[in-house]
Amino acid sequence: MYLNAEDVLPPRLLRQVQEYVQGQELYIPKGSEERAGWGQRNGTKRRLELRNQEIRHRYAAGEHIHSLMDAYYLGYDSIRKIVRKVERKNSSD
Repeated sequence: MYLNAEDVLPPRLLRQVQEYVQGQELYIPKGSEERAGWGQRNGTKRRLELRNQEIRHRYAAGEHIHSLMDAYYLGYDSIRKIVRKVERKNSSD
């Protein structure tokens, strides 16, 4: 929905805006609420964090990458990225 700036802005503010933008469409984002990060509202981010934690735990317990690939329907590279934390920790011990 488009609004005419003359209908919603005080004249002084309208003149200030016109110094920068005149005759063009201008998007003004909501300022009162913070934008949620990816997957935070619907819980996707948290579910993936839990899944990845489970994958790392199973890998640390000795499960092979190919078994994890089958269990979680992920590719080799995806599993490797997830378990990389476990490998770094083990190499620093």
